[in-house]
Amino acid sequence: MSHTRTSHRPAHRAGSRRGRVAALLTGALAATGLAVMVPTTSTAAAACTTPYSATQVYTGGMSASYNGHNWNAKWWTQGETPSTGGSGVWADQGACGGGGGTTTTPTPSQGTCNHPTWVAGTQYATGTVVKYAPNGQYYVATHDNPGYDPTISTWYWSPYTCTGGGGTSPSPTTTTPNPGGFVVSEAQFNQMFPNRNPFYTYSGLVAALNAYPAFAGTGSDTVKKQEAAAFLANISHETGGLVYVVEQNTANYPHYCDTTQPYGCPAGQAAYYGRGPIQLSWNFNYKAAGDALGIDLLNNPNLVQTDAAVAWKTGIWYWMTQNGPGTMTAHNAMVNGAGFGETIRSINGSIECNGGNPAQVQSRVNAYTSFTSILGVPTGSNLSC
Repeated sequence: MSHTRTSHRPAHRAGSRRGRVAALLTGALAATGLAVMVPTTSTAAAACTTPYSATQVYTGGMSASYNGHNWNAKWWTQGETPSTGGSGVWADQGACGGGGGTTTTPTPSQGTCNHPTWVAGTQYATGTVVKYAPNGQYYVATHDNPGYDPTISTWYWSPYTCTGGGGTSPSPTTTTPNPGGFVVSEAQFNQMFPNRNPFYTYSGLVAALNAYPAFAGTGSDTVKKQEAAAFLANISHETGGLVYVVEQNTANYPHYCDTTQPYGCPAGQAAYYGRGPIQLSWNFNYKAAGDALGIDLLNNPNLVQTDAAVAWKTGIWYWMTQNGPGTMTAHNAMVNGAGFGETIRSINGSIECNGGNPAQVQSRVNAYTSFTSILGVPTGSNLSC
């Protein structure tokens, strides 16, 4: 079947998933009364703290060492390699050497655990500490939220340790790495994509999971499978069932170079066209994704169409970190119960939602319904946008 795929999003940098990387997060934990970590000082060079890990979640004040420097996170981050560029989340604390010291754990400013019990649907401001009745543990809000479950919404909540008042140390977060597997089996993956391009390998997808362990690894088994189904349904729509690796409308290729960026387009004017499962495009998005993943995609954009693991990682990067034209990431939409419709809004909502293109929306919903059926889980509510 002849298929000519054009970009689903307008050629501008805001209000669509090809827009600029989401605005910098604000409200670091230091403003909430929680002590933050500071670099160790001495007359000699500071000892290097715990090496940076792309799979670890860092919240405001946490530190890591990378390339002979200590770095402090200004706010929540995961998978963003410490540097002075990118989103600006990391603050360079200067050169370090030897030691190999450990990261200091933030000390709570309050000595007791006399905090209110969490109530679903209640608005919580950044820094609020609550007791979660089902497990008796305490959590601090790392971002404002309308009462999301602290054991599921690990972007909005972090475990909080306090003493006295009957409190106990929090249990490990429910966000865990995928230990050698994916909630979708290879047989189920093949059932979902019977005509897929051989480039989109199952092994490449599994290899990409270590970039963002929270992806399809947060919450209950049902939620994990629903998120996986939602991601695969959206990328199925974007690529014609994982058939197309690159954008089919070659006339668009020269249009994705934003020459106002200081780093320009070193790979060439027409090098930043849509590639991979999420159809990553624009020089600034290649740079942002590459910075987050520790891969030089600005200079080597072809990696997204030649390396299956890199291609999958760019799709998961967008899913986990970018709001697009929506109000939340697609990941948060699924793990916080906003529904599949909100993932559409985060990916292409400015064009498809609110009656913009109901046929395109229904195509995504049909794929999601099919994939949840294959995985044996309910679809949940709010399927459309």
